[in-house]
Formats: sequence, C-alpha cells, structure tokens
Amino acid sequence: MLAMHESNIPGLPLLTRGKVRDIYDLGKSLLMVATDRISCFDVVLPTAIPGKGRVLTDMSTFWFRNTCHIFPNHFEKLDVSSVVSDRNALEKVKHRAMIVKKAIPLPVEAVVRGYLSGSAWTEYEQHGAVCGIELPKGLRKCDRLPEPIFTPATKAQQGDHDENISFSHMKEIVGKATAEEIRRVSLHLYTSAESYAAQRGIIIADTKFEFGASNSFGLMLIDEALTPDSSRFWLADEYEPGRDQASFDKQYVRDYLDSVGFNRTPPAPELPDEVVCRTTEKYMEALIRLIRE
Repeated sequence: MLAMHESNIPGLPLLTRGKVRDIYDLGKSLLMVATDRISCFDVVLPTAIPGKGRVLTDMSTFWFRNTCHIFPNHFEKLDVSSVVSDRNALEKVKHRAMIVKKAIPLPVEAVVRGYLSGSAWTEYEQHGAVCGIELPKGLRKCDRLPEPIFTPATKAQQGDHDENISFSHMKEIVGKATAEEIRRVSLHLYTSAESYAAQRGIIIADTKFEFGASNSFGLMLIDEALTPDSSRFWLADEYEPGRDQASFDKQYVRDYLDSVGFNRTPPAPELPDEVVCRTTEKYMEALIRLIRE
C-alpha cells in the first residue's frame, strides 16, 4: 500500500495543508482530505503511514454520524464524486475525503481526560494538578480519574507546541458562554464514546476535540473525532495502572521518537519500515475493534 503524503486535485482551490488534512474550497462547503501524514509533538514527520488517512476518515465518519444527536458537527457526506471531476484524483481521495460545512476554527483544543497519562501525568507529578484542577494525592501513572476532567490547550501551528491552559484562560480566549458550552459538550461526547468503547474492550484514556463556528450553523464539532490521532486507546484486558499501556494510537510513534533522542523540534527523523508497518497495524486494529462488526 502506497502512502499519500499530500493530495492534488485539479480544478479545486487548495485552502490549506494542515498537519494531516488538505482542505479545498467548494464555495459553500469544504472538501477535507485526510492524508497519511503523521505529526508527533506538533511536528509533521517526513515519513507517512500508509492507510492512515482512510482509517481517520472511516472512524471520524462513524463518530460524526453517531454523536450528532449530542451536538452538531460539520460532516455532510462522504461521496465526493460530484465535486472531484478528475478521475485519477478521485481514485486517490475517494476513501479518505469528506465534504463538510464551513466553519471558523476556534483557537483552542478541547481535551477530556479519563485517565492520568501523557502531559497530564507530567503536570500532576510536578504540581498535583492538571490545568489548574486539583487531583487526589497518590495517583499512579495511567490511573483512572475519579471523574473525567476537561483540560483545554492552545492549538499549535506547525513547529509550535500545544500548551495546557486553565479553563479561566480558555474563557478569556473564546468567551465565557462558548467555553462553558464546549466543556459541557466535550465531557458528554467523551463519556458517551467511552461507554461504547468499553463494550468493545477498549479504554479511551483521553481525547481532544476541535470546534468551529459559522454564521449559518453556529458552534459545531469539526476536524476529526475520536481517532487514533486525537485519542489514546488502550486494551482493557491488559490495563494495569502504574505503567505505560499497550495502545492503538500514535503513542507508539512518540515512544520511538523518544527512544532515538528526538528533541521535539523540526526536522524530525525518518521512521524505519518496522515502525511504519506496526503503526499501520495499530491504526487498523483500532478501527476494527471499535467500529467494524
């Protein structure tokens, strides 16, 4: 399987190439193409992961369709043949693209954590709190939290780094009412997805959502939802607090980069074939375990 580093669709104006997605302007809507690029520590790696964009599209579509009763999202449809006229381009993007409503992305990430891992664990070790939320003493790495917590972050541009912020700071950025609505919705989305995943033997340790706003549709969930790029997925029957967990997400790539001494600033090193193949397998297993019958 060949990896798609970037898309090229004749006749459609390219708005932006993000860390993973290429966005084209359709006038009233957008065409969002999930490439196989992968970013870690907010740095886009030079090596792509074959099939990754298809997994992200399938999984996001599943969650968008199954959570729209909780909160509106930007998903419109998967069939892009009406807007991609070039046959070669259509063949390359048809399984990794969706048409979505236009929205202006808000400059924050809505992170929900049910378990103490990643940057939250580092912050807890140092301060006994995460994003200003005091947590019980004596928690171990990867412990389940007494209840899920909302821990917003700034949204990094390529080459920059996300920064955890307090909810008070988030209110200053997007406004009190919007911040409170995003927190409420994010916690609801997480608890609903966590309950579903538990039935499939998967723990959703944490996840991040992105929101956007438009004059026509108001506040919406955008970008992606509950994918291996935006979440930590752990195998429930192997879960043991106090240590790192076996995961079905890009933590595997982060761990490899740490093992070779990557300093988390561009340029990132190439990934060896073994890491690329194993990452593809992990993404596919997440998809199969969570949404395939």
